[in-house]
Amino acid sequence: MAQIRIELPAHLRTIAKVTGTVTVEVEGPITQRSVLNALEAAYPKLQGTMRDHATQQRRAFVRFFACQQDLSHELPDAPLPPEVASGKEPFLVVGAVAGGLS
Repeated sequence: MAQIRIELPAHLRTIAKVTGTVTVEVEGPITQRSVLNALEAAYPKLQGTMRDHATQQRRAFVRFFACQQDLSHELPDAPLPPEVASGKEPFLVVGAVAGGLS
């Protein structure tokens, strides 16, 4: 079982009622899917905030990063970098910013 560190944006920390970095235990391969499943199991109020309830696809204004790489368009079952799996680096959930000049 691996201890995975996750950094959430402020609005998701508020929903989950946590401060700082969250740590979850993940069994098996360390992938986006397994990490998000563990996160949603530990903090059920986060279900549907990062992924669609039905399709399990990433929400449009949520991005996933690790080791300075944008993993948002990677397959959900692709292995995360070893640094994340070892707990050395966090898995980042980032709320995307949209807008333009007015």
